Amino acid sequence: MSITGSTAQTPVPEPVTPPAVTAPPDKPRNGMFASLRVRNYRLFFSGQIISNVGTWMQRIAQDWLVFTLSGNDPVALGIAVALQFTPTLLLSLWAGVLADRVDKRKLLIAIQTGTLVQAVMLGVLVLTDVAVLWHVYLLCFVLGILSALEVPTRQSFVAEMVGKNQVANAVALNSSIFNMARIVGPAIAGFAIVAVGTGWLFLANAVSTLAVIAGLALMKGDQLFRGPAVARGKGQLREGLRYVRGRSDLMTVMVLVFFVSTFGITFFTSLAIVAGNVFGTEADGYGMLSTLLAVGTFTGALASARRGSRRKPSVRVLLLSAFALGAIEFGTAFMPTYLAFGLALVPLGFATITFLNTANALVQTSVSPQMRGRVMGLYVLVLMGGNPAGGPMTGWMAETFGGRSPFYLGGAIAALAVVVCAVVLYRARRTPLRSGMRLG
Repeated sequence: MSITGSTAQTPVPEPVTPPAVTAPPDKPRNGMFASLRVRNYRLFFSGQIISNVGTWMQRIAQDWLVFTLSGNDPVALGIAVALQFTPTLLLSLWAGVLADRVDKRKLLIAIQTGTLVQAVMLGVLVLTDVAVLWHVYLLCFVLGILSALEVPTRQSFVAEMVGKNQVANAVALNSSIFNMARIVGPAIAGFAIVAVGTGWLFLANAVSTLAVIAGLALMKGDQLFRGPAVARGKGQLREGLRYVRGRSDLMTVMVLVFFVSTFGITFFTSLAIVAGNVFGTEADGYGMLSTLLAVGTFTGALASARRGSRRKPSVRVLLLSAFALGAIEFGTAFMPTYLAFGLALVPLGFATITFLNTANALVQTSVSPQMRGRVMGLYVLVLMGGNPAGGPMTGWMAETFGGRSPFYLGGAIAALAVVVCAVVLYRARRTPLRSGMRLG
C-alpha cells in the first residue's frame, strides 16, 4: 500500500545527452547476500570491509585526542563534531547535483584520495608531537568537506552498482560491514591508544583507504546500472527541491530523519562523555561502549539485509524502529552501572540501524533515477545537517544537566517526532499518492 498525500510532482525533463552504458537488465535475487553476486559490488564491499575498520579507529582516536587536548572538556568535543559536519549544510545539496552530472565512480576515487591525505596529515602532526587543538579542528573541517561530497555520491552510487531491485539489500550489507567495523575498530582503537597513542591510528586509516580506491578502480563501467546522464544546466538544485516538495511521503520521511538524527542519534558523540565523566573510565572503557553499541547495529544490519532481500522497505518498519530507538535511548540514560549501560546499548544499536537503513532504502527506491543524486544530497543534509547544532548542544547538555542528559532528552524528542509524523502519514492515506513507498 502506498503512502497517501498530494499527487503533485515536478515533471522531470528529458535528458539532453544519451544514456550512459548500462549493465544487463536488473534481475531480482534472493538471499541475505544477494548483492554480492554482482562483481562491481563485491569489489566495493571488499574495500569497505578494510577501510571502515580504519575509519572507526580514526574516529575513536580523533574524539579521544580532542578530549585529552582540551582537558576532558565536553564542549570542545562538541565543537569538533560541529566543524566536521558544518560542510554538510553548505555542500551536500550541491554534491547531489554534482553526483547526477558526473561519473560517480571517478568522483569517489578523487574524494577518497583526499581523505587519505587528511589522515596522513593528522597522524604526522600527532607523531611529531606538534598537534594542538586548532590543528585537529582544522582537519575535522577538511574531513567534513570531503564527507559532504562523498556521502551523497556513495549513497546514490549503490543503485548503479546493483540495480533498483537490490538496493535495500545492498544498503543493509553496507551497514553490516560499517557496523562490523564499528565493533572491531573501537575495540582495537581503545587498546591501541593506551599502548601507542593516537598518531599511528590515523596513519593506519590512511593505509586502509587504499582498499576502497583499488576496489573502485577495478570496477567494470559496462556492468554499472547507470541512469540517463544529466546535462549541466541552470536551476537543477531548485528542480530537485521542488521534486521532493511535491512528494508528501518524501517530505515526511525527511522531517522524521532530521529530528531523530539531530536529537536522538547523538550517542556516538556523547559516549565519550559518559565513559569519562559518568563512569570514570579511560579510552579502553570508551572503546568497549562503542563496541557494544556496534554489536547491536551489526545485528540490526544483518536483519535488514535479510529483510531487504525478501521485500521492499516499508514505512511501518521505519516508524516502529524510530520509536523503539527513542524509547530505548530514554531507558538507557537511567542504567545505574557501567555494565548495565553498556548492555542497553545493544538493542539501541539494533533499533538505530534498522531505522537508518529503512529510511535510506525507502528514499532510494522511490525516486526517479535522474533525480537520485539530488534527492540523496537532501537526504544527507537532513540526516547529518543537524550535527553542527547537535554536537555543541550535546556538550552543553552534558555540562549543564549531567553526562546522562543527552540520552534521556534525545530519546524523548525522537519518540515524540515519530508520533507526530505517524499521525501526519496516516491522515494522508485518504488521498492517493504516486510513490514507490510501501506503508507496510
